[in-house]
Amino acid sequence: MPNKELIERAKQIREKAYTPYSKFPVGAALKTKSGVIYEGCNIENAAYPVTCCAERVAIFKAVSDGERDFSELAVVADTTRPVPPCGSCRQVMSEFFPSDLTIYTSNLSGEIKSMTMEELLPFSFNQSDLTKD
Repeated sequence: MPNKELIERAKQIREKAYTPYSKFPVGAALKTKSGVIYEGCNIENAAYPVTCCAERVAIFKAVSDGERDFSELAVVADTTRPVPPCGSCRQVMSEFFPSDLTIYTSNLSGEIKSMTMEELLPFSFNQSDLTKD
């Protein structure tokens, strides 16, 4: 069952996005196993490569507060289908999320698609790939 509160928090933080170039605001809400919710919105920059997506803002806020144990993530944007995270966000998510973490993607029409981290990014590059053991 989708976490409606988490999706609503992602929808609300979306309103604070800084998107003067793309005009594509996105919101994300990340819940820790202890129940704390970290919100993030995308923040653009005229030098496009330094733009940061909503999902990464939420993750980085949580990590900078010392959080490492996450349970759910919701992402919302004004899209036709539930908004999928970009490749960069998927890679960052795979660094911090267990393979069974639930991710809710949604749009402003209320459509919701739920999946696990493993379903979102199967066969991801991770820490274990950096060792030769």
